[in-house]
Amino acid sequence: MILLTGASGFIGSCLLSHLNTIGKDRIIIADEFETASKQPNLEGKRYSTKVHRDHLFDWLKINGHHIRRVYHLGARTDTTDKNHQVFHQLNLSYSKKIWKFCVDFQIPLVYASSAATYGLGQLGFKEEHHILEALQPMNPYALSKNNFDRWALAQEKAPPAWYGLKFFNVYGPNEFHKGRMASVVYHAFKQIKATGTMKLFRSHHPDFVDGSQSRDFIYVKDVVSLCHYFMEDVPQSGLYNVGTGKARSFQDLVEATFKAMKVPVNIQFIDTPIDIRDTYQYFTEADMEKTIASGYKQPFWSLEDGVADYVLNYLENSSRK
Repeated sequence: MILLTGASGFIGSCLLSHLNTIGKDRIIIADEFETASKQPNLEGKRYSTKVHRDHLFDWLKINGHHIRRVYHLGARTDTTDKNHQVFHQLNLSYSKKIWKFCVDFQIPLVYASSAATYGLGQLGFKEEHHILEALQPMNPYALSKNNFDRWALAQEKAPPAWYGLKFFNVYGPNEFHKGRMASVVYHAFKQIKATGTMKLFRSHHPDFVDGSQSRDFIYVKDVVSLCHYFMEDVPQSGLYNVGTGKARSFQDLVEATFKAMKVPVNIQFIDTPIDIRDTYQYFTEADMEKTIASGYKQPFWSLEDGVADYVLNYLENSSRK
C-alpha cells in the first residue's frame, strides 16, 4: 500500500490522480478533510482508506506494516502566515514523525520541501546539502521547510531511500481552494474572465522593470511525474529541485494566459502589497543538473503549452472557477 499525505490538496490530489492513472489504487490518503473547498479534489479518485491527519499515527501503529511507500505532501503552505507555532507543528514535528515511521518500517519516502528555502537566492538555487545552514528563508513557512531538510540530513537513521523535493512555482488544476496562494495563471484566468484585464505587481526593485519579475514556473503534471520518478527509479537519496530550469517572467505567464483564452492582452500594474514586499522574490530558477543527472529524462511542459492545457482543459471546463 501507498501512504499519501496532503491528498486533498493541490499537488497531493494531482499525484493521487496520476497514481490512479497508472493503475495504483491501494492508497491510504491522509489530510484534514474538513475544508469544503478541497473536497472536490477527491471526486472520482480511487483509494483504499481515508485517515484524518490527526489520527494518522494511531492508525499506523496498527496498520503501518501494510505500507510500502510514503509520499508526504501534507503541509501548511501559506507564505503570508506568521504563526511560527503552526508551521512548527504541521511542517516540522509532523514530518519528523513521518520520517521516523519510514525508518522504523524501512519504507521509501518522498516529501515536499520548497524552493522558498532559498530565500532571495543569494546563494543560488542549487540543492547542495552543505549550504542549508547558510540559507536565509524569508518567512515562517520557508523556515519550517529548511529546518526539516537540515534535520533530515543530520539523522543517523534514515529511510532506505528518501527524497526532499524542492518545488518551485507550481501551477495547474485542483488549486481553486488556495485563494490568495493560488497560481498567477488561476488568478489571471479569473480576472480576465471578469474584466478583460490582468493586474500584476509593479516592480519595486531598480534592476527589474514592471512585469519582468521571473519565476521557474512548473506545471503540476511535471511535478507528479517527478514525484513518481524518484519513488520508482530510486536514485541517490537527498534533496532535489523540482522546476524546469528556466525562469520566465510574469509578463510571459500572463500573456500565455490571454492567448489561451483568445483575449487581447491588457495588463495593468499595481503596487506589491506591503505585507509581502520585503520578502518578495524577483527571480527564481531551479538548477536542475542534479535531478537530470540522476536519470530523469521526461521533457518538461513549456510554459505556453502548460498554461494552454490548464486553461482549455480544466479552467474553461470547471464550475469551480
